[in-house]
Amino acid sequence: MSFNVYLSGEIHTGWREEIRRGAEAAGLDIVFTAPVTDHPASDAAGDHLGETATGFWRDHQSAKINAIRTRTLIEKADFVVVRFGDKYKQWNVAFDAGYCSALGKPYVTLHDEDIVHPLKEVDADAQGWCKTTGQVVETLRYVLQG
Repeated sequence: MSFNVYLSGEIHTGWREEIRRGAEAAGLDIVFTAPVTDHPASDAAGDHLGETATGFWRDHQSAKINAIRTRTLIEKADFVVVRFGDKYKQWNVAFDAGYCSALGKPYVTLHDEDIVHPLKEVDADAQGWCKTTGQVVETLRYVLQG
């Protein structure tokens, strides 16, 4: 079985590459997709639409342009990994999890134990909570190979 997996979440560590390498080593047939992970490029996604009066409207424009990619890739995914890091608040990632929930799209969360409480609703709807990228790979292996 082949799978399309969207890797949603923080962009400041190498967790996506760890999962890709683990899946490849396990021989899993997976196509991985992700949001734009270049932070300045993501922040400037809507700049081509013109100057804005405030940072709020710049963020608003860019969020809408980024949403085209995010929504499309989540909709096409068979499975989503939702990663919450420890350095920044990833409100957009919580939104991605909610979008998965609304679509009935299966997802697992990936985060440390110290943020279990603030993520209780996100985790409650997830099909699993992973603490390591290895657990994500093992989940994918099981789903694809049994």
